[in-house]
Amino acid sequence: MTDKKDLLVIISSSDREKILTALMYARNTHKYEWMGKVRVVFFGPAQRVLVDDAEIASEVDSMVTMVEPVACKYISDRDDLSEMTSKIGVRVEYVGTIIADYINRGFVPMVW
Repeated sequence: MTDKKDLLVIISSSDREKILTALMYARNTHKYEWMGKVRVVFFGPAQRVLVDDAEIASEVDSMVTMVEPVACKYISDRDDLSEMTSKIGVRVEYVGTIIADYINRGFVPMVW
């Protein structure tokens, strides 16, 4: 059997249904071990939805230990979302190098 590839789910869309679908895919990929590690990055318009939508925030909070979610610090600070994002359990960091590092380590990016 070959080694499973790791998955990087990048959620940037502000479309609620796309975000929920991305989270469902990330959760199920981890749960059913379809791939190796699963990580989630919120980047851009999705960050506002993350803090404004209780269902999405709850879903992400329940996945924190599984997918180690992180959100872009630049956007979170710019839009005054950092404190609310952290309360959900999402790390707030500059994500440019984080994304590059994941890809350089072989994670397959899936952008929603």
